[in-house]
Amino acid sequence: MSVPDNKSSSATSAFGKLAYLVIDDFENFRLSMRHMLRSCGADNIELVAHARPAVQYCTYNHVDVVLCDYNLGEGKNGQHILEELRHKKLLKRSSLFLMVTSETSREMVMGAREYQPDAYLTKPINRTMLDKRLGSLISQRNALLPINREIDRENYPEAISLCLQALTRLPRYKTWLMKTLGELYFLLGDLSHAIKVYDDVLSQRELSWARFGRSKVLLASQRHDEAVESLQHLIAGHPDYMEAYDLLAEGLERQNKPGLAQKILERATDYSPNALLRQKHLAELAESNQDMDTAAEAWRRTVNLGTHSIHDSPQHYLALSHTLCDLSEGDTGIEGAALANDAFSVLGNMEKRFPDNDGLALRSQIVQCRLYAGQEKVQKAKAMLEGIRPELKNASAPDLETSLDYAKTLFRLGYGEEAQALLGGLAEQFRESPPTLRKIESLLDEPVGFRMKVKARRLNRDGIKAFESGDLKEAANIFTKALEMIPDHPALNLNQVQVLMKEYEGNTSNKDLLERCQQHLSHLAGLPEQHGQYRRYLALQRKLKALNL
Repeated sequence: MSVPDNKSSSATSAFGKLAYLVIDDFENFRLSMRHMLRSCGADNIELVAHARPAVQYCTYNHVDVVLCDYNLGEGKNGQHILEELRHKKLLKRSSLFLMVTSETSREMVMGAREYQPDAYLTKPINRTMLDKRLGSLISQRNALLPINREIDRENYPEAISLCLQALTRLPRYKTWLMKTLGELYFLLGDLSHAIKVYDDVLSQRELSWARFGRSKVLLASQRHDEAVESLQHLIAGHPDYMEAYDLLAEGLERQNKPGLAQKILERATDYSPNALLRQKHLAELAESNQDMDTAAEAWRRTVNLGTHSIHDSPQHYLALSHTLCDLSEGDTGIEGAALANDAFSVLGNMEKRFPDNDGLALRSQIVQCRLYAGQEKVQKAKAMLEGIRPELKNASAPDLETSLDYAKTLFRLGYGEEAQALLGGLAEQFRESPPTLRKIESLLDEPVGFRMKVKARRLNRDGIKAFESGDLKEAANIFTKALEMIPDHPALNLNQVQVLMKEYEGNTSNKDLLERCQQHLSHLAGLPEQHGQYRRYLALQRKLKALNL
């Protein structure tokens, strides 16, 4: 009678206590994996071919180990499944997700790694490889199970206590324990303990996750310059650490450097192009930077990546159509017409993809009105507008974005008073929401197309530079040109008033300058109190009154 191999029998026992899910579109591979798992001691094994049954199974059943092929034929791939399971929180912290693949392209690896699989297994797989790789992961899982259970319960203080106890008891897992400790302290808002954990690790060895964690704490502590410098150092040494790019972009935005933040995200999307949320962030940032070409490309990628993603949204289609609309406006040549047609196509695809969303058809028609107007098909645009007016009036309360979009279209088609009345009502309704008021202000201040808006903003910057350098005549001429484009723009009018007042200080006999100041201030007589320029408007009014005495 032979003596039993305790190590082998304990490993078999560990395999046997867990529930497994194998996802692969080839039946032979699924059966082969089941055979190998059984030979390792596994018993509870579910086999599925595609994403939908996999997600459905995880919705109603606890799974300890997922072995998922990356390529699953048409539809969602392994990255999409992992993304959805993480997003829906269908996997516990203690669950293991292994990506199985024969593909090793950088795009695949970088894209899948964004959602942190526990390991990669490269085909072909044999029993020895599976036993060794998965057995090691299961041993770690079992050792750290009490900590992960408390994290799943969001009992972070208890999880921290267990981590601290395990540091002496489980020295082989020190790296995991320190990383988890730092994350838990951060989640609790205990930034001083979090940064101490990361400093302790970095004092012994330069590890990417510790450098990243420390930078995250610095950013949360409002130490933006230190955080940005730290992240730049991290990326220089580890250009494939994708989370660092996202955090660096956030840091640069907080430093009010949106242009540099955009460049960082552009670099990141070159490295890892399949991350939908990063493409979306890039699109939004480029849009705010008035870089509509980059915004359009990033929105297009966002839409395409959304085809099989849990993060798919009609808002991505609308954002792309808005950007294409801005780019095509006023360009009736071949390129402009192609951009407009592309926008029409995007809107059509959105309506087909989200047929149960009642408000999308209306949003689509509002954008189409602007597209027609931008291609100088004004009568067609107005006819469409008349068709949707009753729907907007009968609607109990169109949502904010629909109302803002409608106001934008009214401005484009020459119904300025109606647009102003609509925005005035919204300003009153959302008077306690500064972000919403800023959106409303932006539309009221610049009710013109994208290209004219960019020109006016450039002129405004040039006018400010001329004023600061003391060239008052040049500044006044520049602001006059800008005001010809946007006559009622509050900041432009007030900038011109300041220039004229400065001129008057050097030539008090020229009362015409004061009359011109009054004309510009009269343009702003209806400026609402909640507008960001209102206090400045009152101050300049008082100053003008004093100069007239």
